[in-house]
Amino acid sequence: MSLSLLKRFKTSLRRPNLQRRARPSADLRIAFTAERIVLSTGAAMEVAPRADGAPEWQPAIDAFEKILPGLKNKEASVVIADRFVRYALLPWSDTLKTHEQWLGLARHRFTAIHGPVAAEWEIKFAETAPAGPRLACAADAGLIEELGVRAVAHQVRLVSVVPFLVAAFNKVRDITGGTCWLLVEQSGRLTLALFLQGVWVAIRSRRADERWRRVLPEILSRESAFLGLEDQCTRVIVCAQGSFDAEEHESFRLDAIDYQSLAVAG
Repeated sequence: MSLSLLKRFKTSLRRPNLQRRARPSADLRIAFTAERIVLSTGAAMEVAPRADGAPEWQPAIDAFEKILPGLKNKEASVVIADRFVRYALLPWSDTLKTHEQWLGLARHRFTAIHGPVAAEWEIKFAETAPAGPRLACAADAGLIEELGVRAVAHQVRLVSVVPFLVAAFNKVRDITGGTCWLLVEQSGRLTLALFLQGVWVAIRSRRADERWRRVLPEILSRESAFLGLEDQCTRVIVCAQGSFDAEEHESFRLDAIDYQSLAVAG
């Protein structure tokens, strides 16, 4: 699935054939989280505490800028933590014909869920399957603007800004057979996405503490009941921050993939 939150900056498009040539993959990937910035080269930068009144993402942006001088003239793809992203599934509608109509639906959905703050978000969406739901992603427009502007200022060519859930799905879809729960751990929260026979069925975000590993079967059982599933999906891919014992719950077929490795894997 191709979905980037990146805006296009006039100052970053001065190369006349930039949009016409076939692009190679980016030189490196950068994992952008609230705790640290990690490069696919192995380098990392810890994120300082947030000052009072600053946007939640401000310390991470400041750390991001500190690594940019060493990346001059490189192409980079940023994978942004789900903590900074909101998701919604837009049901397929054959009455929506244009990009603007789908965007209007996405913005209406985010506003209905999150309130007027959604007016300040950068929203992008992508098809998940022919005549299937569309995945909409939203992030603070100020964050996306700062990522692009600071990269341009240091002559780093930012190729894409991809939400972690999308990056994770693209990595694991070939090993799931199209049916699984994809669970992503972030600071104090879990993002859960359900796919059935290749179709995106649901995306849910919920609070979680350190006990979630022990009570994972109960979490998935409640989510399945909320969705009205007749048969519980027992295939689970876990992207944990830290260790996860894939053998702990015998009633599920679990695979554990390290969050940081997945974020920066090429």
